[in-house]
Amino acid sequence: MTPMNTQPKLPGTWDWLAIAFTILSLNLFTACLAGETTSAPDLALWYDQPAQKWMTEALPIGNGRLGAMFFGGIARERIQFNEDSLWTGDENPSGDYGKMGAYQAFGDVFINLPAHQDATNYRRELDLSDAVARVRYQSGGVTYRREYFASQPAQVLVFRLTADKPGSYTGAIELADAHKAQIVAAGNRLTTSGSLANGLKYEAQLLVIHDGGSIKANGTTLEFQECNSLTLVLAAGTDYVMDHEKNWRGEPPHQRLTEQLQSASRKSYAALRSAHVKDYQSFFNRVRLDLGSPPADRRALPTDQRLKAYASGANDPGLENLFFQFGRYLLIACSRPGFLPANLQGLWNDSNKPPWSSDYHSNINIQMNYWPAEPANLAECHDPFLNLIRSQLVPWRQATQRAKEFQLGSGAVRGWTVRTSHNIMGGMGWQWNNPANAWYCQHLWEHYAFSGDRDYLKNFAYPILKETCEFWEDHLKALPDGRLVVPMGWSPEHGPKEDGVTYDQEIVWDLFTNFLEAADVLGIDQEYRNRIAALREKLVGPKIGRWGQLQEWMTDRDDPKDTHRHVSHLFAVHPGRQISPRQTPELAAAAKKSLEARGDVSTGWSMAWKINFWARLQDGDHAYKLLRSQLKVVGMTGTDYNQGGGTYPNLFDAHPPFQIDGNFGATAGICEMLLQSHNKSEVRSQKSEVRSQPQAASYLIELLPALPSAWAAGSAKGLRARGGFEVDMSWKEGKLTAATIRSLRGAPCQVRYGSEVRSVRLAKGGTYRWKP
Repeated sequence: MTPMNTQPKLPGTWDWLAIAFTILSLNLFTACLAGETTSAPDLALWYDQPAQKWMTEALPIGNGRLGAMFFGGIARERIQFNEDSLWTGDENPSGDYGKMGAYQAFGDVFINLPAHQDATNYRRELDLSDAVARVRYQSGGVTYRREYFASQPAQVLVFRLTADKPGSYTGAIELADAHKAQIVAAGNRLTTSGSLANGLKYEAQLLVIHDGGSIKANGTTLEFQECNSLTLVLAAGTDYVMDHEKNWRGEPPHQRLTEQLQSASRKSYAALRSAHVKDYQSFFNRVRLDLGSPPADRRALPTDQRLKAYASGANDPGLENLFFQFGRYLLIACSRPGFLPANLQGLWNDSNKPPWSSDYHSNINIQMNYWPAEPANLAECHDPFLNLIRSQLVPWRQATQRAKEFQLGSGAVRGWTVRTSHNIMGGMGWQWNNPANAWYCQHLWEHYAFSGDRDYLKNFAYPILKETCEFWEDHLKALPDGRLVVPMGWSPEHGPKEDGVTYDQEIVWDLFTNFLEAADVLGIDQEYRNRIAALREKLVGPKIGRWGQLQEWMTDRDDPKDTHRHVSHLFAVHPGRQISPRQTPELAAAAKKSLEARGDVSTGWSMAWKINFWARLQDGDHAYKLLRSQLKVVGMTGTDYNQGGGTYPNLFDAHPPFQIDGNFGATAGICEMLLQSHNKSEVRSQKSEVRSQPQAASYLIELLPALPSAWAAGSAKGLRARGGFEVDMSWKEGKLTAATIRSLRGAPCQVRYGSEVRSVRLAKGGTYRWKP
């Protein structure tokens, strides 16, 4: 630090003000240590004790590739860490789930501080506003502080320990390898490296930088004495590359990690932290949400106690906003361009045999992970999923061509599809989920629909959409009356395998619809476009059953007492767009009947999906009821497939066990309650049009389509709508007071609020202001 002027002088007026400000700051600091938050109260998770359990209490940080869970222990801190490519398994041609492999834990960092006993004024927090986690406490008359963050610019994890008394840190640091590889201590560095059974090479290096005192290696630990502060910098990686032609392997990680540590160590802690915050906030600050202010006594509660109060019926819009923004935080932390997509647990995993292998499930889970990416203004975070799809196409094609289920009477099998589970190296497991290829293609289309990037559509998405249409062109089955069905499908994860399952039919309809619009936008493949339009016209569509429900199968066998967690036959409501209250009111009423019969309480992710269903059906109060149900605090970490879902004290979604899709689904659901844009501006029939000239309709942006009565006043800034629009809104007494719509690419749209519809055409960068 640059020293202040040390010449003695009598204090003047401004000096007295400075002294008063200093005293006020000290008072605020003391209050902070007593448990009052210094960060924005509704953007911080905070607790008055260390975490004991990884799944339910530890807090996550991540940079898209590296992640960690910190416990905030006093005498012994544990920081468990992960790297997104540490996987067992391989391409697994047999499709044997047991051979597909699993996402692995990497290791742990332990900081031993034996003199730190009987701590007081303890606080552990994760601040979503800057993605910096903190621990503060007092022990032996010393105030100790820690900070933790995962730097995307530096590609390292950083942990900082400071105290208000020099020489206060004496203890030891350990590095543990989850696969029991040897730990090497040398100088101020700990290293571990090894290979998994599939040959994947991995390594982690931990560098400890100390101010004052001393540090030395002793066996496999680093011991430090009387240090003023410690900065730990952790780099970890593998030799995985997302490239089938290279057999998924690149250079060993050692040199890359060494260079990352060298680069990070040449920067000051302040510079590392500043670069991290700037990078993170460039994503996080795009969206701001205000759902109302909770009472001051609620804001003052630690997050776990706040959840308990909420479960008892207390209103807390600040907690609901925190849950929304926590979903955005998690997506930024576990899904960044250039790396792998979020798996069943995002990025965080402390087991080498995690639930469901912490893999990629294709029948709802990975898709739900990415529902908030576009509407919550995190489009770049969508890239890892889209890139994984493209990277896996060669082995997925090969597996599809080998599978007896897809053999044709003559000719080669065109296209690809996937099984219910898959890894990062072309390997798949469990049974085939035939329409998953079409559902994955929905994400390829949505990335275009929100961005309007024609180059991306033409060169990246369109070829995959077309290839997937070719697969279904070959595999649809004609009924005696000429209608087309998906053969031998299955409605996840129950019921018989048979033709024409509603889930399958709706997803293939969605694929064909997206392909038709893509061809229209690009003005290409007119003949093939018309062929697909004719096929879409023949698809068996959704049907209404004997008790007014939307049928799950062609046969009207739905049981009104069935409360299964999957509600797959409502895909056409969300995330599809085949059914909506205005365009298909009878089918929407049938979908509502099915939802009512299924019930609200279920697994965490199922309740999140139901938030989206009710929002699309424009019943904001019921969507809000589901949100409250999902925010029920639970502690169970075993498996419950029925009604044990909710939220853990650390705000992780509880299936149970922890499964991150529920977090993302809830964030997406809140977006749907406030803003929808899936319908087109013109009311169009379900009948496919065979056209001689391509046409592309503009989108209908619906403002506050499912606003619950609980959010009577509030505002939202930065939500995204299809067509390349960004929307700000404010409302009071349940009614819209103002809205601003910005066009990021220049396009027409229609804007609806209630029964009023306005047509708008904006140039690129143009703004339209809605005033009642």
